[in-house]
Amino acid sequence: MRRFLIDTDTASDDAIALLMAFAAPDVVVEALTIVAGNCSLAQAAQNALYTAEVAGLRVPVYAGAARPLLRPMKHAAEVHGHDGLGDIDLPLGGRALTPGRGVDVIVETILRYPGEVELVALGPLTNIAVALARAPEIAGLVRRCVVMGGVADGIGNVTPAAEFNIFVDPEAAAMVFASGMPVTMVGWDVSRKAAAFEPAELAELRAIGTKRAAFAVDILAALRRFMIAISGRDAIDLPDPIAMAVALDPAVATDVRRLPVIVDTSHGPSAGATLVDHYRLSGLPATVDVVFAADRAKFLAMLRQALSQP
Repeated sequence: MRRFLIDTDTASDDAIALLMAFAAPDVVVEALTIVAGNCSLAQAAQNALYTAEVAGLRVPVYAGAARPLLRPMKHAAEVHGHDGLGDIDLPLGGRALTPGRGVDVIVETILRYPGEVELVALGPLTNIAVALARAPEIAGLVRRCVVMGGVADGIGNVTPAAEFNIFVDPEAAAMVFASGMPVTMVGWDVSRKAAAFEPAELAELRAIGTKRAAFAVDILAALRRFMIAISGRDAIDLPDPIAMAVALDPAVATDVRRLPVIVDTSHGPSAGATLVDHYRLSGLPATVDVVFAADRAKFLAMLRQALSQP
C-alpha cells in the first residue's frame, strides 16, 4: 500500500480530491492535515471530517496553520461559499478533530516512513513550510510531493498573474519549492485544460447515482454561481482533483518538464506568481517537475470510479 499524507484547506474541489484518494485501492491515507485557505481553519477541518463521513471512513484529521507565515489571511468565500462546500446547508459542525498538531504529524509521519510518504498539498503551503523549517531533513525523505498550486502559463485566478494557493502564502511556497523536496507542480492551467466541466458533464457525474456523486456535484453550487458572475458561462474546473489524479497515477500527466520555478514574494502586482523558467535563463537549478498537460480521459475514468463507490 502507498502512504498518502494530504494537506488541505478543504473546500469543494478539495473534497472531491479527497474522495478520489479515499477510493484508491492501493492507497492508505495516513492523515489529513488542515491549513487555512479557501475557508477558515476550523471550517476546513469540519469539511474534511464531513467528507470522510460521506465516504464512510474514519481518517485522522489534524489542525495546522490558521494563517500564512507573514501575510494577512485571505479566504475565498465568494468562490466556494461561506462554508467552503457550496452553502447548500450541509451539517458541517460538531465533529472532533484528532488531538495533535498538523505540522508535527507531517514531520513525524515522514520520519516514521522514510522514502514512503507521498505528500499531496491541496491548499496554501504553510504547514509544509513550517514542517521543513522544523525538520529540514524531511525534504530528502519524502517519496514525492504533488502541489496543486501556481500556473505555468502566467494566467492567474486571483490576480492577473497568481493562483490562489500560492498567492495566499508565497513565502511558504518559496520555501517548499527551494527545499530540495521532490515537488511536482500541477497548476491551475492544467485544470483549465484537462478538468473543465459544462453542466451536461456535471449532470452525467451526478447520474452515477451514489451518495458520493451527488455530494461531489452539489457542493459545486457556489463555484458555479461565481463562474457565471465573472464569465457569463456555467462552466467550472476542478484543480484539486486533477492534481490528485496526478498523485494517484503519474501517467495522468502527459507533459512534465523539470524546470526552475521562482515564487514572487514581493508585494507588487505579481505577488504570488510562479515564474516558470522555461528557457533556464535564471541560472537557478531545475528542481520542480512542472506539469503542462494531463490526460483528460484518464482523469475522468479515475473520477467516475471514485464517485461510483457506495
